[in-house]
Amino acid sequence: MSTEQLEIDSLVGVYNADGTLSGELRYWLGARIGRAHCALCEITHGTFREKEEWKRVSGELPVPFEAVHLDERSPEVEAASGEQTPCVVASVGGGGFELLLSAEQLEACRAEPTALAGAIISAAEARGLRFAAQG
Repeated sequence: MSTEQLEIDSLVGVYNADGTLSGELRYWLGARIGRAHCALCEITHGTFREKEEWKRVSGELPVPFEAVHLDERSPEVEAASGEQTPCVVASVGGGGFELLLSAEQLEACRAEPTALAGAIISAAEARGLRFAAQG
C-alpha cells in the first residue's frame, strides 16, 4: 500500500437531469412547479443561463470542473455517483473516481458558487486528497 497522497486531477459535477432537449425542458418545467430539484443546477445556473459568479468561481478552482447530465456520464463517473445525484465526483490518482460531495452537501451550499468551491476544498482536505495543481 502506497503512502503517497492521492491527487485530484479534475472534478465532475453531475446534474440531476438528462441533457436531452426533452430532459432539459422536463427539468425546467418541473423546477418551476416544485416537482424537480437539483442543488447543483441552482449553484451553477440562474433561471435561463449559467451564473456569472459560477463562471468566475469555477475558473479559480485548482483543477478543471466539468458539469454533465445524468445521460452524459461516463461509465466510471456513473459508477462513482450511482443514484446519488446531484453530486460532485473527483478524478483521483489518474483514472479512478470517487464521490466528493453528495446532494445533501450541495444543498448546504444554498445555491452559492463560492460555497461550492469551499465545500470542494474542505471535502478534499477531509479525505486527505490534494489537487494536482498544488504540486
